[in-house]
Amino acid sequence: MTGTSITRRRAAQLGAGLVGAPALLRLSPARAADDVIRVGYVNALTGPLAGFGEADGFILEQVRKILGDGIQSGGKKWKVEIIAKDSQSNPNRAAEVAQELILSNKVDLLLATSAPETVNPVADQAEANETPCVTTNCPWQPYFFGRNGDPAKGFKYTYHYFWGLEDVIAAYLAMWDGVPTNKIVAGLFPNDADGNAWGDPKLGLPPAFDKAGYKIVDPGRYQVMSNDFTAQIAAYKKAGCEIVVGNMIPPDFATFWGQCAQQGFKPKIVTIGKALLFPSVIDSLGARGAGLSSEVWWTPSHPYKSGLSGQSCKQLCDAYTAATKRPWTQPLGYVHSLFEIAIDVLKRAKDVKSSASVLEAIASTDYKSVVGPVKWTGQPVKNVTKTPLVAGQWRKAANGFDLVIAENKTAPEIPLGGKLEPLA
Repeated sequence: MTGTSITRRRAAQLGAGLVGAPALLRLSPARAADDVIRVGYVNALTGPLAGFGEADGFILEQVRKILGDGIQSGGKKWKVEIIAKDSQSNPNRAAEVAQELILSNKVDLLLATSAPETVNPVADQAEANETPCVTTNCPWQPYFFGRNGDPAKGFKYTYHYFWGLEDVIAAYLAMWDGVPTNKIVAGLFPNDADGNAWGDPKLGLPPAFDKAGYKIVDPGRYQVMSNDFTAQIAAYKKAGCEIVVGNMIPPDFATFWGQCAQQGFKPKIVTIGKALLFPSVIDSLGARGAGLSSEVWWTPSHPYKSGLSGQSCKQLCDAYTAATKRPWTQPLGYVHSLFEIAIDVLKRAKDVKSSASVLEAIASTDYKSVVGPVKWTGQPVKNVTKTPLVAGQWRKAANGFDLVIAENKTAPEIPLGGKLEPLA
């Protein structure tokens, strides 16, 4: 399909899309007829989700160096140009830069990472404009159902790999079961794609917790970048909550946790997705960062290695720390793996300037990456495949904090570092 006409399906999606986002025009962008493969990449480098992009400079420099003079694909030598854009932690901006990459830069493959706020609008633009796209760092339910995905049909141009809420639930419950509590859980979920999926009363965490004997107290969604959690804290204290669970951006958790101290709310366990992934966030909390817990996607002790650089997880982390003087961070492994998979796909594509050929290569991926094996088989839904997930706790160390894997029941191949300890 050419021109600027919009199909009935796309028109319906426009009506339900993000306010202010660029129109999802279903175009067929022409591929540049030269000897360069163009890869577009979108991540949050600034704004409240900037922790997801903290390692990007190191990874891009490493990948560009490995690519050197180019790659062989389809019997021909190609140079590879990576064009990176900052979503600014804004869904509308993510859609805008994705559209630029597709229509102006004419990328042959589009990549995106880091939470539904970036991943979903980028994937939507790729689907609308018939551009092959691979994404990660977003639980598959907010990615798939947040884009109105139909499990019977899936998507055509967009593929995703990461874990799901069922894995979070299993990891959290296995970790909590080792600490004596009254099993009354404070649910803290924002009014965004992640929060609405995690807190969904039918498909999210609450029904699974109920089934496992935990009672969740959910006072309702709060607005992102809130400066007052007094009402939520009062509800949790009244109910006698000894566990806190949720999915928050770092500034919101910092506000909440500070107000918990001020208002005398002292839970035994605090397990929060997204906000507690990054060493920089834990460091910023000072002594109150010790003992906090979260899901764990990736660590130096994970037993995988890069098919691109040959580095083990530990070697990749050590190289990052040596180059940046910063502690390793979980998105390091996943962003690295995104380029591993992209380059593997481009090498295997029969014609890198054909969307159909690139899509065929994506669909047939069977790759061992630094975050584990990646292979799309149609499970749990079409266009999505899962990677392993465990859970861990931040412990005070000589230089800041260490993330200790406190539960590996969900992925026994990943070594255990200890057991969850209640907050002091």
